Amino acid sequence: MPLVLLMVVLTGCQAVGGIDVGKAMANGANIKSGESKQSMHINIEPAKEFATEEDLAMIELVNSISLDIDQAKMKDANTASIKGTLSMKGTKLPFLLSMNESQMVIDLDGAQKPLYISLDALEGAEALPMMDTKALQKQMEELSPKLLSFVMKHLSNPKNISVTPVQESVNGESVSLSKLHMEISGEEMLAMVKPFLTSIAKDEQGLKDLIGDLYDVFYPVLEAVNEVEGAGDDTLNSIVPESKDEAVASLYAMIKEGLDSMLVDYDKELNTLLNDTPELKTVFGTETKLKMDFYLDSKLDIRKQNMELKVALPASADLPLKSVTVGGSSEQWNIGGAVTVDEVDVSGGVMDLMKDDITPGQMLRNFDSHSLAYQLLKDDAGITSKNVMLYPDDEYDGAITVKNTTFVPLRYLSEELDAEVKWTKGSNQIIVIDDITGDEIVLTVGSKKATVAGKEVSMVESAYVGKNGKTYVPLRFMAESLGATVDKEQETGWIFIDRP
Repeated sequence: MPLVLLMVVLTGCQAVGGIDVGKAMANGANIKSGESKQSMHINIEPAKEFATEEDLAMIELVNSISLDIDQAKMKDANTASIKGTLSMKGTKLPFLLSMNESQMVIDLDGAQKPLYISLDALEGAEALPMMDTKALQKQMEELSPKLLSFVMKHLSNPKNISVTPVQESVNGESVSLSKLHMEISGEEMLAMVKPFLTSIAKDEQGLKDLIGDLYDVFYPVLEAVNEVEGAGDDTLNSIVPESKDEAVASLYAMIKEGLDSMLVDYDKELNTLLNDTPELKTVFGTETKLKMDFYLDSKLDIRKQNMELKVALPASADLPLKSVTVGGSSEQWNIGGAVTVDEVDVSGGVMDLMKDDITPGQMLRNFDSHSLAYQLLKDDAGITSKNVMLYPDDEYDGAITVKNTTFVPLRYLSEELDAEVKWTKGSNQIIVIDDITGDEIVLTVGSKKATVAGKEVSMVESAYVGKNGKTYVPLRFMAESLGATVDKEQETGWIFIDRP
């Protein structure tokens, strides 16, 4: 779909070499079922005169990332599966995703249990009262091709576009296809905007029809929002008339006036923008290029695609990049046919991501510590990272000093670092469970002795219960036992607790 949408933005519906480009794009956007495989990669070219060692290391990391989808299966609009591999720094992360109308399940390599997302719960959280979300979804599906057709009706073909007959392999089968090749520069992309807007401004009926289609879909949504917010009908009608004919006429007049006003000074305003922001001349210059190949069968179904988009950038110390190139390819087969999706095995249980109480440690423990998923979550996404600030002498949630030792409320600090606190019934013993490691820290009120992961240690001072009923523990001991560091700003007294 990203490749199809790029083509939609840049190619009009005029026939090329006997190929109806508009119909081909519409076919690509209206696939109801089918199978495919795809790959995507990115390449960033650094500006070495500006790039630091850290910049170059990050660029090297990004350039090592690629996505390969070995098999994507779509049974219908709600039922699909994707089997593929995410690669980074030479390490691969195989995955299988399956979804239906009610759920999405993702099985990642190295996971003990697949990740589960309830689409019903997600939809329920976002749904508005009196709103038929299923009907809205159907309307959106019907609106998409109408919007697509309108856009393509007003776009012109790029200068460099051609069609040639070829024999290509699609899913291992040799197929006779028509190769639609297109190249366009950033300069030409910018030049296509004014004719596009001019064409729309002249299409009164087409624009009114589109506004009417949008009204049918979104007015009920606005009504639902209005009801939730408790505003009266007058509030909504002051924005959008209840009568469709009045709404279409009003919105058309507004859009028409805006387009005409924009087009009067378009060239002048564009030149001013380019002069005020010279960096745009690089982005929309000759070095920015889009190259695409679409391979079409006799039904004008897109069976194969290749795409490369290079965006030139104005390199500087703030942006040490010369260009960013995104490339991808795909093959499609069994278009419109019967498809059986691959289901993720959930017989061993799942990790429900819709639950709010999943801690970083619980998430990490679901993965092998040597897996790429674990590395991505901990090192790259930083899900265990915590930053806590404490103000001194704040007895509620701050730090207090007793006998030259800084103390902090035990439960507050523990919960800030996702640790679980348990009291041993009938005693003064407290057990704190480290969320990341699962290790236990055992304390006794009134005693300097403690154990961390089974090893006995001594604290500088013992834990105690304050007048407010809260249990206080030595700050540095507890923070470091939970994998964090402590730093104090001398001028203000603020205390910073950081866990990587």
